[in-house]
Amino acid sequence: MGIKGIRYANKVELDKDAGTLPYLHNRWHPDIPAYGKIADGETVKIECVDWTGGQIGNNDSADDILNVDLKRVHYLSGPFEIEGAEPGDILLVEIQDVQPMEDQPWGFCGIFAKENGGGFLDELYPKPAKAIWDFEGIHCSSRHIPGVRFAGLIHPGILGCAPSHEVLKTWNTRELELVKACSHMDRDVALLPDPTKVHVGTGDATVKEAVGKEGARTIPGRPEHGGNCDIKNLSRGSKVYLPVHCAGALFSVGDLHFSQGDGEISFCGAIEMAGVITIKFSVMKNGLANLGLKSPIYIPGPVEPQFGPGRYIYFEGFSVDENGKQHYLDTTIAYRQTCLRVIEYLRRFGYDDYQIYLLLSCAPVQGHVAGIVDIPNACTTMGIPMDIFDFDISPHAIVQKRDMGSCAFAGSS
Repeated sequence: MGIKGIRYANKVELDKDAGTLPYLHNRWHPDIPAYGKIADGETVKIECVDWTGGQIGNNDSADDILNVDLKRVHYLSGPFEIEGAEPGDILLVEIQDVQPMEDQPWGFCGIFAKENGGGFLDELYPKPAKAIWDFEGIHCSSRHIPGVRFAGLIHPGILGCAPSHEVLKTWNTRELELVKACSHMDRDVALLPDPTKVHVGTGDATVKEAVGKEGARTIPGRPEHGGNCDIKNLSRGSKVYLPVHCAGALFSVGDLHFSQGDGEISFCGAIEMAGVITIKFSVMKNGLANLGLKSPIYIPGPVEPQFGPGRYIYFEGFSVDENGKQHYLDTTIAYRQTCLRVIEYLRRFGYDDYQIYLLLSCAPVQGHVAGIVDIPNACTTMGIPMDIFDFDISPHAIVQKRDMGSCAFAGSS
């Protein structure tokens, strides 16, 4: 008797408009109907489109990044009903494997225009740009950022269970309060429900209308269910414990990444890809109460790119901004300064700032909060693995400025 293969819970069609496909959706809402059922204890394969639904091409122009429609993004596969799951349970998600689609062995990272998504350093780097990465087994390299090759810590950017109506109301209430409180700021601070280009899978017109009015955008992660947390260590072999708020859990996954650095600083900063994820699902009855959980927890898997002792350079940043203004224990300011220190350092080897910004977003850099008690300065660090470069970037290296080409910009071809 032969070994039974792992079932596909869905198959994606990359040549079709993601907004028409019944196994995808782009909002969080409990009324979006399940696409299919998965048994408690079953392992399945789930195929996913890239987070833009195929809007970005393998070319040398960033016009597609400039014109990306952010109302049509974060298409998630699902939701899937996990049999036996009920509110108050924990859904254990064991990530067994993640791989690119065989017929699309490439991915991209990008810097979005400040007025269309922006990013962590968008005030300094407002222009849209991108880099294409080619996959070679576990490794990747880019014609747009030469001299670099590394193994990907491949993972899903988004996974979570649907909110209940009560949890959804909580999200919308607190995010609306934030928008009102920050109305003086010249930027979006939260994305409220928007009926434009909402996609609800197999849901009918009534469901679509309700989701358009109430459905939560998938851009941020949220404490009650996880969602878009972009945690690079949720890779193969990881176990994720997700709170269940609806009957059947209504689990969804997407936004697969070939690699990402801590922080994914350029917003579209991971190496985004279409791919397939293999997951085993188990229901832990009364798990929320038994574990005392209010937010997801995870146990990372054993797979991670290995660099020897002393093979990282760590850069420090403090909560004093680039204009010399002192801030109180502000880790965001500190991490911004950490990133700028790395950009200044790597610029000496011939890279332009946009190439470095993209690289720090997608390479397996280690970001840490080093100190948040020594008033007034929070301290953060970023570790750069020296071995991803094909030349010496150590502090003792003789600097030779090289022709590093360019990442793709809008208006180029």
